Amino acid sequence: MTHILDIFNERKTTFSFEFFPPATDEAAGELFDTIRGMEPLKPSFVSVTYGAGGSTRDRTGNLVLRLKKESALEPIAHLTCVGHTEAEIYDVLEKYAINGVLNILALGGDAPKDDPSYDRSLDAFEHAVDLVRFIRDFADREAGKTIADPRGFGIGVAGFPEGHPGTPNRIVEMDHLKAKVDAGANFIITQLFFDNRDFDDFRERSRLAGITVPIIAGIMPVTSVTGLTRMAELAAGSRFPAKLLRALNRCDGDPESVRNVGVHWATEQCRDLLDSEVDGIHFYTLNKSTATREIYKSLGVKDSIALGK
Repeated sequence: MTHILDIFNERKTTFSFEFFPPATDEAAGELFDTIRGMEPLKPSFVSVTYGAGGSTRDRTGNLVLRLKKESALEPIAHLTCVGHTEAEIYDVLEKYAINGVLNILALGGDAPKDDPSYDRSLDAFEHAVDLVRFIRDFADREAGKTIADPRGFGIGVAGFPEGHPGTPNRIVEMDHLKAKVDAGANFIITQLFFDNRDFDDFRERSRLAGITVPIIAGIMPVTSVTGLTRMAELAAGSRFPAKLLRALNRCDGDPESVRNVGVHWATEQCRDLLDSEVDGIHFYTLNKSTATREIYKSLGVKDSIALGK
């Protein structure tokens, strides 16, 4: 059991991978094997997402607990505000605490796609800051005694280098991020981006706002034309640099060429981030670890511990 604060203290740069729980038990078993296959890389942690409206909440919990019990990996469980009562969140936190899961990524979450009239104001936690505060306060409650660390849960939140889609005002957006940190967040993982200048500016603005917690950069390599479309859907408002689009156009739809361009682009992003002393790199895998494995190895990192302070 490793608290996220200890992970950051032990490593100059963290490396991590994100997966999402599939829809069937059979696929869940296959994904567990895929994630466990990351063990030789010794990532700082792996994270498991939570579906819109909590649609995959049970599979997320089951996968996180299985990784905790049956692998050498440190799992971070995503938790969202959408569609939850306080009692439900309390039960989830208690289950994680009892089973030694110390770290959670607290997110606002997306409203259910099949319910366009969904009213977020009816949720017990309307914003991520409310969820962060509840998780932090959990340690002071009776069930909080089961957390295997006196510091309580390690809590992460999301950052948006290209701007939060729901907050056009970039100054107000930074105020909201600062509020989440002030409420008890220990670290930030950013949404994916393709131009490091966006991340550099976001990091600098965060520091100017008094945000001192580690900021981990979210990277997702383009591995197919359909994957590019998928990324645009996942990260509304994502900016695809003209140079990247021009390189992909030169591939003329050839799958291998597209993949090579995407992996090369992401690798160069990571090299530049490491040169600028980024706190961490978080790979969005879309449950396909091959490309991210290649990038990770090409960076010359034996394992994340090798970059210890």
